[in-house]
Amino acid sequence: MFNSVISSPMTLSAFLICIAAALVLGVLNAVVFSFRSRHSDSLSLTLALLPPVVALIIMMVNGNIGAGLAVAGTFSLVRFRSAPGTAREIVGIFLSTAIGLACGMGYVGIAALFFVIMAAVVLLLSLLRFGAANDRYRMLRITIPENLEYEGLFDDLFEKYTTSHELVKVKTTNMGTLYELSYDIYLKSSEPSKQFIDDIRCRNGNLNIICGRRSDAEVL
Repeated sequence: MFNSVISSPMTLSAFLICIAAALVLGVLNAVVFSFRSRHSDSLSLTLALLPPVVALIIMMVNGNIGAGLAVAGTFSLVRFRSAPGTAREIVGIFLSTAIGLACGMGYVGIAALFFVIMAAVVLLLSLLRFGAANDRYRMLRITIPENLEYEGLFDDLFEKYTTSHELVKVKTTNMGTLYELSYDIYLKSSEPSKQFIDDIRCRNGNLNIICGRRSDAEVL
């Protein structure tokens, strides 16, 4: 049971077993890390797809020192991208690298089959919205005057319109004359009601209020 299923030369059944196991464990890993936590769909997709990508890379460089050094040099280029990317983009880079490595070592059939498998999985998980964050999780930013005591200022409103809330950051703005409060909230409905925003406006003196979904960069 704990012996390697890969023999020399590699067989189609051994390849499929390794990739299937990596996919199943990757999806389970994504489910575990997504359970009752705020996360991005890109992170979940990355956790699900990265194991089979790494598995193919290990298969290709196993026992080949030169190929291993080439892969290490290629992966080091990821950090020098001109623009920061999402987790989904990064796993795409690894996937492309794995396919190129397989083709470069002559395993054209394995590269083609691996691409078909991964493409089908990506399309299926995207259609199923796998790992998508709950629509009721929102980021709420409220600006208040410096003379207001913000501790417990909006607690009754949060009890009325949300099921949970957490003050995650307090920042001074406008030369210290204003405070910006950042909350993570879980709404009772999928969209914030106008009355909720109006009630907050009555408390903060009609200053700026931002309520929206978090981007991937903010979640990760």
